[in-house]
Amino acid sequence: MHGLVNRAIQCFVRDTYGNEIWLDIARGADLEGATFEAMLFYEDAVTDQVLAGIVRALGKPREEVLEDIGTYLVSHPQVEALRRLLRFGGVDFMDFLRSLDDLPDRARMAVSDLELPLLELHDAEANHIHLHVRSAHDGFGHVMLGVLRTMADDYGALVFLDLRHRGPGDDVIDIALVEAAFAEGRSFTLSAES
Repeated sequence: MHGLVNRAIQCFVRDTYGNEIWLDIARGADLEGATFEAMLFYEDAVTDQVLAGIVRALGKPREEVLEDIGTYLVSHPQVEALRRLLRFGGVDFMDFLRSLDDLPDRARMAVSDLELPLLELHDAEANHIHLHVRSAHDGFGHVMLGVLRTMADDYGALVFLDLRHRGPGDDVIDIALVEAAFAEGRSFTLSAES
């Protein structure tokens, strides 16, 4: 697993639950130095051990932890840059959804060896879309579910999301856009705030 993914998991735990819990999880996973280097690769088993440690420490199901990681990635002040990058996908939530097909390629422009899951959007009917999430690693569908819930709130859209797990690394998120402008979204400008 790419170090950026592992580092995001580490930052999620540390920023949300504190450094002591992270250190306990890192010790339990025999993680040398209790930290991940963002540009290195790690055995998938290391990531699995860390996730299992988080599940035990928090007493939450794995799927819920993964969704919380997705929420963290686009809502925590420490990772504001990712939220800003995603907001460039469109002026409303539907535009944002339609930009997701290109997300893995855009990410590779910044980090050439980063493999994000394959994201495919399929229209079902008016305001209903299916997002197919395929990855060599199981769980990215739940991370995307957290990202989508948070981005819908960010845009002020009212949506219903349902994840269907079709097999290891194969998920479909059913998206029903009820109202595009249900609430006032978070403010967004092209320039970063100083």
